[in-house]
Amino acid sequence: MENNNVKFKKDISRETFIFLILFLGFFIAMGKVMGGTNMMKTMMATSFDLLINVCFYLLGVAVLAGGISGTFSEFGVIALINRGLSKVMGPIYDLPGASSLGMLNCFLSDNPAILTLAYDDNFRRYFKKYQLPALTNLGTAFGMGLIISTTMMSLPVENAVKAALVGVGGAVVGSIISVRIMMTHTKKYYGTEARVETTLGATIPAGHRAVRDGSVGTRFIQSLLEGGKVGVDMGMSIIPGVLLICTLVIMLTNGVGDAGIYNGSANQGVGILPILGEKISFITRPLFGFNSPDAIAVPLTALGSSGAAIGIVTNMASAGKVTGNDIAVFTAICMCWSGYLSTHIAMMDALNTKEMTGYAIISHTIGGIGAGMAAHLIWMFIG
Repeated sequence: MENNNVKFKKDISRETFIFLILFLGFFIAMGKVMGGTNMMKTMMATSFDLLINVCFYLLGVAVLAGGISGTFSEFGVIALINRGLSKVMGPIYDLPGASSLGMLNCFLSDNPAILTLAYDDNFRRYFKKYQLPALTNLGTAFGMGLIISTTMMSLPVENAVKAALVGVGGAVVGSIISVRIMMTHTKKYYGTEARVETTLGATIPAGHRAVRDGSVGTRFIQSLLEGGKVGVDMGMSIIPGVLLICTLVIMLTNGVGDAGIYNGSANQGVGILPILGEKISFITRPLFGFNSPDAIAVPLTALGSSGAAIGIVTNMASAGKVTGNDIAVFTAICMCWSGYLSTHIAMMDALNTKEMTGYAIISHTIGGIGAGMAAHLIWMFIG
């Protein structure tokens, strides 16, 4: 039964026992491999490592991006970009031109950078409700793009620069696929007419923007600091998703590591995902053209952390296991996915569109695969 849109179930139902069986079965199986104590210590150490080295980094990125976005909003840069690029972004993504600024923010920093814009009235005013959730997919497709592409270019692989640029092109294709699939669901849910509400409680007149009181200098400082404060809120909101989801993905992806034995250190795991990847290599090899069966570990790791995936690519390149095609595909997938399993849930929650989270993940999974395939095809044509 339902009451005021709150759903109720029996306090103890069939799903209670199903959940307990799955929950205990999962961790008992992992504990048998790692040892129960080591498993718990690794979970805590990995979560702490993610908090210090990933979440606080993203928090810093969000504050900087928020401050810059605040000044862009205050002085009309967002309006200028929207007017200049609306005729490009509309046909390609079915998004207003202002969304291109979110793409740039994420390319220069990381996925959550787009959230600092999404809370600004001068940005929100251009969006309809069905378009706003797709910002998660759009921003994630370009997250850490600068870091990923430049790192790939620096690897000791022939034609690495050209391959990385091809990978960026593949990521663009993946972003279009992801956003377009996502909006087929959001249009059904929100309709195509309702506009995103602004925090002002009033409609901003056409051809105008909301500004603060005071002199130019005062407005600059206020917009900078208030934008940074929004960045703090956004950075804090993604911490639960990163710690919970990324810890799980890392422990399923990584093995025992350099220690040689399970000792409870951070980033150890049971290494089940790469094994599963090898089992499906007969599918991934024709799709992506991977040169080595080990290559499947890169996109699987990119599901939770592109930074960790880049580290795997670096090691593989040093061992001579990477080709130009691999670099192109790695760049495309690492950019497009950008560890989305560890940020998508938190980003959708921050946008107050949690009901679309499942669709966002499915759409982006398909988009990342499309990005890798596109990069492989482009490389075959020009490589």
